[in-house]
This record gives sequence, C-alpha cells and structure tokens, in this order.
Amino acid sequence: MTWQPDCERMDREELEQLQLERLEATVSRVYRNVPFYRKRFDELRFDPEDLRSLADLRRLPFTTKQDFRENHPYGLFAVPLRDVVRVHASSGTTGLATAVGYTRNDLKTWADLVARVLVAGGVGKDDVVQVAFDYGLFTGAFGFHHGAERLGASVIPVSSASAKRQIQIMQDYRSTALVTTPSHGLLLADALLEAGIDRNALSLRYGLFGAEPWSESLRKELEEKLRVLATDNYGLSEVLGPGVSAECLERDGLHLAEDHFLVEVIDPDTLEPVPEGQVGELVLTTLTREALPVIRFRTRDLTSVSSGPCPCGRTLARMSRVKGRTDDLLIVKGARVFPSEIEAVLFEMEGTAPHYQIVLDRKSGEDLATVLVEASGEPGAPGRAELQAAIERRLALELGVSVAVRLVDGKTLQRFDGKARRVIDNRAS
Repeated sequence: MTWQPDCERMDREELEQLQLERLEATVSRVYRNVPFYRKRFDELRFDPEDLRSLADLRRLPFTTKQDFRENHPYGLFAVPLRDVVRVHASSGTTGLATAVGYTRNDLKTWADLVARVLVAGGVGKDDVVQVAFDYGLFTGAFGFHHGAERLGASVIPVSSASAKRQIQIMQDYRSTALVTTPSHGLLLADALLEAGIDRNALSLRYGLFGAEPWSESLRKELEEKLRVLATDNYGLSEVLGPGVSAECLERDGLHLAEDHFLVEVIDPDTLEPVPEGQVGELVLTTLTREALPVIRFRTRDLTSVSSGPCPCGRTLARMSRVKGRTDDLLIVKGARVFPSEIEAVLFEMEGTAPHYQIVLDRKSGEDLATVLVEASGEPGAPGRAELQAAIERRLALELGVSVAVRLVDGKTLQRFDGKARRVIDNRAS
C-alpha cells in the first residue's frame, strides 16, 4: 500500500524533470528572499538563471548546522514571519537548537509525507497510533501526530510519559502502533517483561522507530519483546522533521521522498560524490519547502543510497539505515569506530543485556575507550570473566582495534526516555 501512489511510483525520468523544475524555483526563491544564500551565490558568481540541470546542484554551496546557528532564529527564513504559522526546533543534541518554520502549505506537505511513512510501515486508518515522542519544540511528536490524523488513524498523544503510564495506555486504549525512538521502545519492552504483562493481551502490531541510529540486532530485540513489525524512519528538523524517508514492509532500505528532497551522498573529507551504494554523508536540498528552503544541507549522517527497484512497487530511491554520524565518529588508537558497530557485536553476545555505554577517557595523552555493558545474569554469577574476554576478542576482530570491556550488573546504566546517550566523553573534563 502507498499513501500517494502517483508520487511514490513515479517514472524515474518524470521524477527527475519534476525535481529540476522544483530546484529551479527553490534556487530562485532563496536568492531573492534569503540574504545568506544571495551572498553565498554571489561569492561563487552563480546566477540562478544559469541552472540548467540537476548536475548544476554541485555548483551550489553547502549549508551546515553552523549556518543555522549563526543566523538564529529567523535569518534563513524565505517568507515574512507573518506567513509562518508554526516554529519548531532541532532537538539540540549536538549544540544550540536551531529554529525551523512552517507555512500552512509546509504543514500540509509534512502531514502527507509522514502519512507515507505510516502507510509504508503497515499503519492504516483503522489503527490506533501511540506517539511516545516528547511533545515540544522537537519535530518528531507533532510530525507523526498530524501525519496519523491526515491518514485518518486515531492518535494518542502520550508524549514522554513514564514507562508504566505508556504501558497502561497501551492496555486501556488498545494501541496498535507505537511511534518512538528505538532506545525508548526497548525501555518499554523491558518494563513489560518486568511487570509480567502478557504480551498477547496487547493490541500492538507495528513499531515505527526513528530519531537515532540503531542496528538490525536491536530491531530483532524489539520485535521479539514487543511482538511488533518494526520499521525504521528518518528525518531531521532542519529540512522538515520526520517524513524524509522510511522503510516499507520489505525492510530493505528507506524510501526517500525524492519529489520533495534532492539527495546527494558525498565523501565527508573530499566533499565529492561517492558511487551509488557506497557509504558517505547524506546531503539534502529541499524542493517544496516555503518557509525554510535549504540548499545542500550537510546532515552529518552516514548512509548509502540505491535507486534499484523495490518489490513494493515504489520507484523512489532507498537509503540504508544510518550507520552513524561524522560527528559521532570515535577515533580509538587511530581506528575509526562508530557506536552502532559496537552495538551490533554486543547484541549478538549471549549473557549480555541490551544496554551499554561507551566511556572515553584520556590518560598520559592517549585516548582510551571502555565499553560498559550490562550482564543479563545475577550479580556475581560465574563465567563473567570469560564473557568479558569473549566480548573483547569479538570487538577487536570486528573493529580492528582492541577496546576495554567492563561488565556491570543489570539495571546499572542509566535509562533514557528520549534519545539514548551512548557515548560519555570525559576527555575534555
């Protein structure tokens, strides 16, 4: 099933023509209405009238998170503030939160794109959608709320209530779809098990997880504990919020809303495009955004993109699950390591619980990484030393560098209602 079949199954040649027309309009509008872009274009001696093909996009400047911060709050808006009917902000997990605005048309577009995400994940108008994102300036909750309403589903705006409250609402309101972060979903799954609640007594069928990188191992964990069909979705506030891409039921990549976003994947060091299917940094250009059009935004998220056909019938290109971020990259003894790579190993090891943290320290000028992971057995259970050594060997094999591992008792590490804080960096303290 698709929400907008004419758009999601568009002929690729027709799609590229639509992208070019929308790109031309966007470039002209930002040059005319946004002093920041007009200055950048002039510095590059780029005239919007010179745009002739999608390949000309590479002649345009990148936009970064720092550009948002330096023009905070409204400096990048392309419409007067009187035309902005909603202001959200990024979650601010990597610095100052950045303001993003929406016109009425932007909100309509956003609702349709999130409806696409929900339908792709199996949700229909007869479902009851429990939104467990925090309702606030962060775009996640409101994006899914209005997308579900646009679809015609029932919405339960639970927000960031306690796990006990979330579970009670699942039971009382017969929620069929859960929308939250993977880490919070795992928190709820563990709370269900601890409370001894019969999972078969719940109506939950679908889990739509996003807002943080997660592994295939974590997907299996969530599906086994919650007994849902778990799908991944992706978005970021700077270009819209949720709705940029999502997995269909094939779960072989996230379909990108290419009729609304022009997608590039670049080498983060050389800034040159990488071949299709190769991992690089995702760069997005908005094509239909009115209040805050963005040119070549460097997301810092690492993924790959493929335009091959999907059995679901959608013709939109697919991005792989986000591997990590260029600014989450850990340099351990000269090796490049992402938290998601460590997570994938831990989830495959028997005797560990699905909760971990990576602690970075500096001793005698050398960076040290210690992986704290909860053991699933009773405190003081035999065999922990052997398990710890086994994890260290496996990590060394997979990462190409040795890291220290320390097993801790269950429920020792802090739980998070929103995005998990996986890395504790003590090097600057």
